[in-house]
Amino acid sequence: MAVDTPAEGLGRLDYETYVEHVGSDGRLLIGVADGRLSLEVPSCPGWTVLDLVCHVAEVYEHKIACTLLGREPDPWPPDWPTDRDPIEWLGDAHERLLEMFARSDATTPSATWWPPDQTVGFWARRMAHETAVHRVDAELATGSATPIDAELAVDGVDEILAIMLEGDWSEAPDVGAGGQAVAVSTGGRTWRVVLEREAVTVVEEDGAHDAVVEGDPSDVDLWLWGRASDDRVTRSGDEEALRVLRARLVLATQ
Repeated sequence: MAVDTPAEGLGRLDYETYVEHVGSDGRLLIGVADGRLSLEVPSCPGWTVLDLVCHVAEVYEHKIACTLLGREPDPWPPDWPTDRDPIEWLGDAHERLLEMFARSDATTPSATWWPPDQTVGFWARRMAHETAVHRVDAELATGSATPIDAELAVDGVDEILAIMLEGDWSEAPDVGAGGQAVAVSTGGRTWRVVLEREAVTVVEEDGAHDAVVEGDPSDVDLWLWGRASDDRVTRSGDEEALRVLRARLVLATQ
């Protein structure tokens, strides 16, 4: 169930819904990856499904450690056992992550990389999107992928724009950015992304813009993550603005 918002009920989801998505998409990922570890992942150049599985297991372990320790684990990562079956490791880490979420609630303290939100609720949201996108990665390795849940995808668009993209970019200035505004629209919501040379600002509004990216929620979410080609969304307006947006997204999602 989503928190009520003016935008057709699609907005930030509640804690239990995020956890449900971590569970369901995680189980799908494990099922798709099992027996296919040698396949290449086209959406993650240079990775095989084995690399993807180990990455997600390590991400889950990190969130568990952040919560149990109440601080960033250091050093990280530890030396993982080299003889552990990767599918079993992912399954075990996934189960322990869900157990941690079950013992907690949205307000339980946890160390996170987002200063305004130091709670398990932050990780529930982040892991729901992390798991959904990597489930798609695993499916793409087999040839085709199923969409991300529409409500989760709209929230994923909000997360990537408002948390990962917005902010100070003074350490990676883009000389092509000069205040261009790109409207990103899906699921009845629109975000206005303003691209400055050393900063990105994001406001949820349908204001003046130089370019537009719009489409189905899953397609827009995956396009922002670099998992969907340009033909999966509708792009219009100033090509330079779209180029700057894509360049910023590549850095923001590394």
